[in-house]
Amino acid sequence: MLLQIFGLNHNTAPVQIRERIIFSGDDVTRALSQLLNLDGIEEVVLLSTCNRTEFYVISNEAGAIMFKNWLQNNQNLDAETQKALFTLQQNDAIKHIFRVACGLDSMVLGEPQILGQLKDAYRQAQQAGSVGSQLSRLFQHTFSVAKKVRSDTKIGNSPVSVAYATVTLANQFFAGFSQHTALLIGAGVTIELVAKHLTSKGIGRM
Repeated sequence: MLLQIFGLNHNTAPVQIRERIIFSGDDVTRALSQLLNLDGIEEVVLLSTCNRTEFYVISNEAGAIMFKNWLQNNQNLDAETQKALFTLQQNDAIKHIFRVACGLDSMVLGEPQILGQLKDAYRQAQQAGSVGSQLSRLFQHTFSVAKKVRSDTKIGNSPVSVAYATVTLANQFFAGFSQHTALLIGAGVTIELVAKHLTSKGIGRM
């Protein structure tokens, strides 16, 4: 059995593709249950946020094929979305989940929200009965690594500016940023920073 990660995120797909594969609420529990019923899949955790949908899976090679077929049929994926999907195995998968938990793989470097989202995903998988000994050890160790990184480094010492966070959030929610118009109200330093960040993100018009 292999540790594998399947999914897409802001590094592999633009928002208009990411928004085609989103799981929330009961959809997560339903997906976990369906995946456990596939041959070759033993354990699954599903993390689905505005920036990423990633499946952390313990399976064999046949299970990986079954998973990809399930995802394609379950989400009616077109060719463009399928190309954006990535697969990581073993050490590469471990390295990736560490980076995700520590905020190193986030759009905003070091942002802490992803760790809480990862913990929520793990708890939901526990409640659904889709976590076994292997993913349990992986996630517990991942949380310990993230805590140590936060304690021993300065990754969380530089808070993200309100202006940057605002523009980043807008960029996540509105597909085709270059096609939109932003109305700015204000005349201070913050609104000036917002204008600069909007320009750097490629806003269509201000």
